[in-house]
Amino acid sequence: MGYPTKIQLISRDKGNQWYVNFPNALAEAMDFAKGETVEWTVLSTTCLQMKRRMDHTDGGHKSSKDDRP
Repeated sequence: MGYPTKIQLISRDKGNQWYVNFPNALAEAMDFAKGETVEWTVLSTTCLQMKRRMDHTDGGHKSSKDDRP
């Protein structure tokens, strides 16, 4: 099942900021923690990959669930 999401643009004097919010159902399924760091990789102009950072220095993911790619 997919989750359509809108991209938000905030224009500021010092430059633009882009935001992508994702549904709570996805955050819960991924067992995200507040403040956790993820890394984005552009696979193509139609595919963006988000990967969980496995260094726990930022209060990141500590679940015992399996980590899927």
